[in-house]
This record gives sequence, structure tokens and C-alpha cells, in this order.
Amino acid sequence: MPARAPRIVLLLAAALLIGAAAAPGQALYVVEQLVVQVNSSADFDGERVATLKSGDRVELIERNGEALHVRLASGRDGWLRASYLSAEEPLRVQLQQSSAEVTRLKAEVNRLQTQLDAASSMRAGAPAAAPPEEPAAGAALFPAAPAAAPPRLWPWVLLSAGLALAAGVALGWYLLDRTIRKKYGGLKIY
Repeated sequence: MPARAPRIVLLLAAALLIGAAAAPGQALYVVEQLVVQVNSSADFDGERVATLKSGDRVELIERNGEALHVRLASGRDGWLRASYLSAEEPLRVQLQQSSAEVTRLKAEVNRLQTQLDAASSMRAGAPAAAPPEEPAAGAALFPAAPAAAPPRLWPWVLLSAGLALAAGVALGWYLLDRTIRKKYGGLKIY
């Protein structure tokens, strides 16, 4: 089998997967990092009807082998290759939606924390504290440096371990010396 055969098999498998997932009327998106030509005929030899960029949305009208008949956002229709389209939204759009959701959830957390602080202070009998200021946009990404660095613990741990080791060696030497002297009647034989 020639070296190109596996690549062709993979392309055909991808086309079958896209074809199985694509149904008329379904919204499809131009895949990432492409500029695609939309033609007036299914054999792609016709005139160019439009140009689509990554993330542009089209509606599937029909499928003819590898060619898809699509309706553009402008209302025009044309043909393009199935491999240029995906049912998934582009990652750029998904990232924007996720970022907006994160921002909304952070604002909700801040609002709920303010309510919790106010309720806690009311219960304690103290006057309600003023709501905290909203952090700057970059504050969440780059928090301020701590005012004072915490004390370093490792030098004390290292010193304690060294002292314990020295005490263990000294105690071992002393017990060995006593055992040898006891065994040999008080003579130091080493």
C-alpha cells in the first residue's frame, strides 16, 4: 500500500464522521484558522459566491458526497467541502463565553460574600461594614505581593535534625563504651 493510502483512509473516515453527524438544518461552523471559498456548484468549479472565515456560521441545506450545500448568514447559498466545517463552535467563541461566565460568577461570589459579611455583623450586633471595593481587572491575575514574608522554617528544622543526630551518635558511643567495658572487666580495648 503506498504511503499516501493511510492518509486517504483517515480523510475518508473523518468525512464519514462529519457526514453522519451533519443533518439538514443543523448549524455548522467553519473550522479553526481557515478562510474558505463558497462556490456556486457542488463540483467546486463554479464561481466564488462568498468567502468565509473561521467561526462563521452556516446552515446545512443538503449533502452531496464531500460537498455540502449551505446557507450563509447573509441569506445566500453555496457549496463547500465538508472537511472545512464542524458542528462544534470554534474555540475562540467558547473561550469568550467561558470568560464572560467566569466574570459573572466572580461578581456573584463578591455579592454573596458582602451579604454574608453583613448578616454576620448584624448577628454580632456590630454595625454593617461597607461593601468591599471591586478589584481591578488585572488584580485577579496578578495578586499583590504579601506585606511581610512568612518566617522560614527550614533552617530551624535542619538545625534540630543536626542536633538530634549528634545527640544520637554521642549516646550510641557512650552505650557502646559501657557495654564493652562491662564485657571486658573495665578495659578499654579499642
